[in-house]
Amino acid sequence: MSVAPRSASSWLDQPATWLYESLTFVGECFLLFLDALKRLLSHPREIGETLNQMAFIGVSSVPIVALTTFSSGAVIALYTSQILIQYGATSLAGGTVALAVTREIAPVLAGIMVAARCGSAMAAQIGTMNVTEQIDALRSLNVHPTNFLVIPRLVAGLTMLPILALVGMYTGILGGYLVAVPVSGISSGSFMRSLEQFIATSDVFGGMIKTVVFGLIVSLVACQQGLRTQGGAVGVGHATTRTVVITMVLIYVANYFLTAALFT
Repeated sequence: MSVAPRSASSWLDQPATWLYESLTFVGECFLLFLDALKRLLSHPREIGETLNQMAFIGVSSVPIVALTTFSSGAVIALYTSQILIQYGATSLAGGTVALAVTREIAPVLAGIMVAARCGSAMAAQIGTMNVTEQIDALRSLNVHPTNFLVIPRLVAGLTMLPILALVGMYTGILGGYLVAVPVSGISSGSFMRSLEQFIATSDVFGGMIKTVVFGLIVSLVACQQGLRTQGGAVGVGHATTRTVVITMVLIYVANYFLTAALFT
């Protein structure tokens, strides 16, 4: 059975649709952020919900962030130690691992893990509330959704991501140390001197500043996708998938520009 070719107008409509949806997404996120800023200091303040979200995003994410950054630091040390030993530059081992971990690995992995674990959950929760008309019920009780749903997640994302990045920096460097020193044979003193020589406070704070932006991205995208969810359970699933994909892409894109601005 032959398939009729698609008309030229249908092909031309695809870029227009993509542009429209992209601009709609940016506009909704921007308006949601402005609304959250406007209502941030207004009553009622959802202190309990904010603490719950901080525990969910921060405390509950520590194990997975620590494990992934520890493993990544160990892998970097495994590769770089062999090269540095071959060329007689073992004095650079600690600084190489630490710079990679503090500037890139810990911030990016913290953002990615929170996006996958927490961003998807936030979008699913808000999306389920939306399709079951619980958000309309909040409005009928004179509780604005931005105060109850958006602001606690924004505050939690902005405050907890830098802490998770700091945890990742320590565990990533520890993983590199445990591979470079006992496994590859680099002396402990050489590794530590290299840390002191090449790592500055600006590297640590620069990595933490990155995660502030990543936390804003994860929280905003999750809330925006959840609030615009339609179509029942299928719509919730699509919103969850879109949240993870969009946040990961935006984190990698933002990471490039933040790196260029902070470290070059």
